Amino acid sequence: MNFQIDGGKVLYALGVLFALGALVYFIRDVVFGLSITVKAALLFLTFLAFLLVGLWIDRDALDVVAYAIASLAYVVFLGYVISRYDPSETGIFLLFTLSAALFVGLGYVVRQGGVAVPDRTVRYALVGIVGVGVLLVGVDVASAEVDYTAELDEEATLTVPGRIAADAEDSDIVPLRGRIGTLTVRNGGPFTQPVDLPSMRGCVVGTDAAPSNRGASIRYAQRSYERADRIGGGAERTHAVTAELPVRANATDDGSMTFAVERGTDCDVSREEPTIVVIVDAEGSTTRPPLVAD
Repeated sequence: MNFQIDGGKVLYALGVLFALGALVYFIRDVVFGLSITVKAALLFLTFLAFLLVGLWIDRDALDVVAYAIASLAYVVFLGYVISRYDPSETGIFLLFTLSAALFVGLGYVVRQGGVAVPDRTVRYALVGIVGVGVLLVGVDVASAEVDYTAELDEEATLTVPGRIAADAEDSDIVPLRGRIGTLTVRNGGPFTQPVDLPSMRGCVVGTDAAPSNRGASIRYAQRSYERADRIGGGAERTHAVTAELPVRANATDDGSMTFAVERGTDCDVSREEPTIVVIVDAEGSTTRPPLVAD
């Protein structure tokens, strides 16, 4: 039995695998901070570049390697577009159908001996592809970033959802919920950008109505799985900021309680009136500038 291994093919295979790893890492939105639109365009340009190289080159198995990387780039491109733009079921069907027709056609061309592409044409085409990519990246980098602006109400009245039970003891804990402000997201650039809302947490000071932990749950409406994780070029949208906190039943006035609302950096503060302190954490994002508070 012949166990000889072609070292060159092994190296080619590793190169293709590393190319796949680079493509997948590229779309995870953790490097470069590029917009969704430009990332998708760069993936498609990569597909075109390696496809062109595969049609042009005729040396050992390098054409197969180029075709493999081109195919991977297209698959990653298609998956990225579907996951980030969330097209309709009909749109996804059309994307797969057109892709099938494209690759069947390309396969037929390659099986028939490929296309005779002059060297000069290939060079010009590759320079053009690189030029388009550089232009897109330059415009993207120079464009305005996504801005997040928090506007907190001066005071907010939180209410108990439903009614407090008639047999509730004064020491029983009931939840209070209500809107305390808004967060506005603005995309000043021309391309679709990812959205990563800053995390918020809160605490209650200036009252003994809340339990000793003084915690307040700060959330956005809509819930995370109901809101889009992207925003189109030049678009703006607003999210309501809501608070939920536990208080003793005897502290509410007909199931409601009014709080002052302010932004702070920690809970180590004291106030003379019931106050919800909102702490905004804008750290940890590679694409988000510091949050602005109005």
